[in-house]
Amino acid sequence: MKIIHFFAVLCLVGLAVAEKARFDNYQVWSLEISNDEQLKVLQEVELKPDGYQLWGSPTNVGKHIEVVVPPHKIGDFTDMVKDYSFKNKLVNKNLQSLIDNEQPKVKSPRFGWTEYHTLDEIYEYLRETVKNHPDVARGISMGTSWEGRPIEGIHINYGKNKANTTIFIESNIHAREWITSATTTHFIESLLHSQNEQVRFAAENYEWYIFPVVNPDGYVYTHETNRMWRKTRSKRPGSSCYGTDGNRNFKYSWMQGGASQDPCSDTYAGPEPFSELETTAISNFFETIKHKVEMYLSFHSYSQLLMYPFAHNQDPINNKDDHIALANVGAAQIASMYGTKYTAGNAQTVLYTTSGGSRDWAKGHHNVPFSFTYEMRDTGYYGFLLPADQIIKNAFEIEHSVFAMMEEGRKRGYFRIEN
Repeated sequence: MKIIHFFAVLCLVGLAVAEKARFDNYQVWSLEISNDEQLKVLQEVELKPDGYQLWGSPTNVGKHIEVVVPPHKIGDFTDMVKDYSFKNKLVNKNLQSLIDNEQPKVKSPRFGWTEYHTLDEIYEYLRETVKNHPDVARGISMGTSWEGRPIEGIHINYGKNKANTTIFIESNIHAREWITSATTTHFIESLLHSQNEQVRFAAENYEWYIFPVVNPDGYVYTHETNRMWRKTRSKRPGSSCYGTDGNRNFKYSWMQGGASQDPCSDTYAGPEPFSELETTAISNFFETIKHKVEMYLSFHSYSQLLMYPFAHNQDPINNKDDHIALANVGAAQIASMYGTKYTAGNAQTVLYTTSGGSRDWAKGHHNVPFSFTYEMRDTGYYGFLLPADQIIKNAFEIEHSVFAMMEEGRKRGYFRIEN
């Protein structure tokens, strides 16, 4: 009887572990950081969350930040807001309702862009795409994740440009930012099938290396266990916490602001640069193509921003004026389509201080001519839970923004074409 009871308990524990995290009655609040005292309080919350979750990092006065407040902390949160005179706004009173309504109620039998897909579905799409376009597309893998999953992508090259001018795109380094991989796969589809003149020119005259999910373990975890997970899923000896923020783990400006040394923090930078198999894989693969890459694009959400380096300081990059010009053109293109307003500018200025990110590493370490981050829709109501019915419009905005920037860059002597 004791043995039977023991195994019954194990089964119940297994079910509990497998059960998805829920966020019923978790509230999302937006706080404006107006002074140093408020900044310090939120930085203390970031160091010791105690149930709170910050969507962003409190690094600068004059910014705002979204705070997820669990039901049992609402009283404490109300007191904190009152005691420190935070300007505040209730964004959503039940986070779980956003999760429940993120996907359509009926799943399509085919891969498409009216819903978010699992990692297996995305990888199957990549393989089928390569199979159906053997003359211009090939599958590539840059390595494996902590849990042994491949980091798969696609190389598209029509071979018309002898200069081999190349664009590199990575997305979903932050696991919960599903809109990024959905946009990336739509980007692939457009390059291969769109009849738009601007799209065809870009597709056929440049090489494209595209990786929809560079944090596969974290992405799977958001589907199966915790929708709000951000980091990788690595495990450090001596710590009960999992994962590293991949976009704080690159070997450029590592731990120079906006990153944490606490393994339990969402912005944990890792014990050292490139401690993660995923970021090491990006670095090793990029070494093989860096000589021909003219634009590095890192896709993130949310905030509707188009940012150029650097984020740890405002030291000027060697072609700052060109970056400003391209970013302004890209933001204007987005606004011209559906009226979505993006802010273009230096990453530290328009968002907040960060360090060890891929965009800054591409520019600062490899001196890639252009390096940008897109923070996609929206500005905070849905946050990381953008409804699937916005995927297609978001994807079109980003694609045409990229193509407009490339055209502006070509006018400035970049993005070479030799037929």
